[in-house]
Parts: sequence; structure tokens; C-alpha cells
Amino acid sequence: MLQSEPQIREAEPLVRTLGLREIWAIGVGAVVGDGIFVLMGDAAQMAGPMALISYVVAGLVLLCIMVSMGEMAVGMPDAGAMWVWNRRFLGDLAGFISGVSYAAGWVIAGGSVGLAIGFVSHWFFPLSTSPETSYVLWSLIWVTIFAILNYVGVIMATRTQLILVLILVGIMLIFGIVGFLSGRFDAANYVPFNPGGWGMFFPTLAYGTYAYMGALTLTTAGSEAKDRRDLPRGLVLASVTFLVIYTLAMAAMFGLASYEQMSVVESPFTTAAQVAFGPAAATVINIAAWLAAATCLIGGTMYSAPRLLYSMGRSHILPPVFSHVNKYRVPGFSTILVWAISAVLILIGTQNPDIVYVTLSLLLVFCWVVTWLLGLISSILYRSRFPDEIKALPWKQPLYPLFPIIGFIGVGIITYGTFKGAELSILYGLLFLAALVIYYYAYGKKHMDKAARY
Repeated sequence: MLQSEPQIREAEPLVRTLGLREIWAIGVGAVVGDGIFVLMGDAAQMAGPMALISYVVAGLVLLCIMVSMGEMAVGMPDAGAMWVWNRRFLGDLAGFISGVSYAAGWVIAGGSVGLAIGFVSHWFFPLSTSPETSYVLWSLIWVTIFAILNYVGVIMATRTQLILVLILVGIMLIFGIVGFLSGRFDAANYVPFNPGGWGMFFPTLAYGTYAYMGALTLTTAGSEAKDRRDLPRGLVLASVTFLVIYTLAMAAMFGLASYEQMSVVESPFTTAAQVAFGPAAATVINIAAWLAAATCLIGGTMYSAPRLLYSMGRSHILPPVFSHVNKYRVPGFSTILVWAISAVLILIGTQNPDIVYVTLSLLLVFCWVVTWLLGLISSILYRSRFPDEIKALPWKQPLYPLFPIIGFIGVGIITYGTFKGAELSILYGLLFLAALVIYYYAYGKKHMDKAARY
């Protein structure tokens, strides 16, 4: 049965200190990293201005998935989030798969986004005459700083996240508004609107999904939220924030510069700012790109993944060392481990970028699609099996079952769009799941604390 909130508080070593602002900042900051500021250039080259439609559809689908998860977030607020929810409704193995899969996705992002912040930092201040050396040094420096920031306390990390997100959102909002009102917006840049044909919709949808898929991360603040109602509120507010502001900014971007001027080696926002307003504006946009990568690392990789691993360590499905909480009441061992793996991925990506940006990034999407699918099923089971709990919740999803239905359809579309032409990545994903199943039956099942559940 679902524990009462006071019981959860007494049993949880983490500190409930986060308000709606911090939770919202985790969600917004975890969403936009290299998917907007780097990969959008690739999407623009493939599909032209039509890429804007793909990004909007991806954002709307993910918003529906977030709303569907809201009731579980408020009913079962826990650092384990999807591990806890899916374990309760679908069993221990499904919970374990979803928890590790979501954490693994953020660890992979630690490599890809870590490389991205290294590229941007090098643009401002080269650390070496060798660009590759400068990239990797900056990447390792920032990943280490953000890991330390999270290690020494949730308040310091989330307040930093809030400040950076507010600056980031402000820059992109101003860019969008000024872009439309400056007199430099040219509707002719939207012609042809769809130069690559509608067959490009699905590949660019995959880019949009990658850009916007991180908002669910804020549910791992469940053990540190002062008011559990802030979790679903944060999901909705974060999703609406990035969808509205980045759609406005992208629409302005395509009007300021022709898609033919955009490339994969520079953010299309930087290109548009350079063309329309000059080098100073391009510098400001690169600052925004740095902020986007930083907030992904602070609120995603170094915040969310350690808390999922910590929660599973508390139940002993992972070795107990994962449940270690340091003197700052933060998952210490898990944070160090995530930092170390991210650093290794950065080093690998420096030598072979395709491993991180293609193979592992597709594995990231596979892992999170599995997590979303299991979560959507659990959200329906929660409604059907525990109607009395649902009635007592202080927040309920509107128009049920509309959002889960759209979520299931969206997962199917996203899966098709992402893996069409990349079928080998599905095999890698299945091998990853097989490894989790083997671990579960070899170690996790026999050591797991069956009582440590909702």
C-alpha cells in the first residue's frame, strides 16, 4: 500500500528542501542541451523550416507523456521515480529495467553533452593550440565542477541550476521576440518550407525527441521536494516553458537566416544571430548554448542518475554501496560513479565521436522509450487498481485517458522515426536489456529487499 507522506519523510535520508522553482529549473534545464543548439543544424539541413514542425510535435508528445506520469509522481514521490512506480505495478524486474535504463540514458548524456560544453568553451577560450586537446580538457573540467557542485549539496546545485536556467530562458525569449520585431525577419526564408519532402519528418522528429526528452528527470526530486504537488506542476510548467520559448526562438531563427546557411558545425541559432545582428549577438547565443549544456549536466546527469541508482541501492537490487549518502545528505558514491563514467565517455568520444553521438545516443533514446512505455502502462494500472488513492491525490491529470493514449501513439511514432534506418541500434538496445535481465536473476532478485516498496 502507498505510504503516507510523513512515513516517507521519516524513512528517507535525503532532505526535503526543493520548492517549485528549483524543481521547474531541473526540468527545463534537463531538456535542452546539444539537441537544440547543435543537432538542430543537422535537422535544418535535412528538412529545412519543416524541422520546426517536427520539434513541435516531439514537444507536444513528450508533454502528454509528462502529464500521464504526473499522478504517479505526486502519489509516490521518491528519488527512484520510474523504478519505484513500475516496480509497484509491473513487478521488480520491470522496475529495475526502467530505473537503470533511465539512469543509463543520463550517463550517456554526460558524455555527449559533456563534449558539447567542451566545444562551446573552446570557442570562447582555447586551452591548447590543438582543438581536440582543448575540447577534452574543457569537457572534463566542467563535468568535474558540476559533479562537485552536486556532491556538496542539493541546495547549491539546484540554486545554481535555477539561476542558469533563468538566464538561458531569458536569452532565448529575447532572441525570439527581437528576431520577429527587428525588421530583419524575412518570410522568404521559409520558402521552400519542406525542401527534403515529408519523408524527412520522422528523422527530424528523432532530433526533436532527443532535444526535449529530459523533463521527466525532475521526478527524481521526489525525495527532496518540500511539496509533492510541485512534481506534476513542475512537469507541466517545464514542458510548456521549453515548448513555447524554443518554438518561438526556432521560428525566428528560420526567418533570420536561410536554412541553407546553417550547418552541423555551428549552432543554427548562432548562424542566424550572426547573419542578422552581427558577431556580438552570435557570442550571446553561444553563451546560451553553454548554459543549455551546463544545466543538462547539473540537473540531469549529475542530479537524476545518482538518485535513481541511490534509490535502487536502498532496496539492495544494486549493491548497498549505491545507497551511500555523504555528510551533505547527497548520494555520494553514485555521484562519483556517474562522474567517472561520464569522463570515460568524453575520452572515448574525443577519439571516436560516432560512438557517443550516434551509437550511444540512439541507445539513450531506446532506453528512455522503454521507460516511457512502462511508465504509461503503470499510469493506467494506477488508475484502475487504486481508484481510492487516485481520488485522494492533491493533483490529478485532466481529461483522462487522453494523455496516456496520445503518449502511446507518440511512443510508437518516436520509435519509428528514431530507428527507421538504424535497426542495428534496436539490437544494441535489446542486448542491453538482456544484460539487465541476466544481472537481475544473477544478483538483484536474491538480494533485493522486498519490503522496501510502496
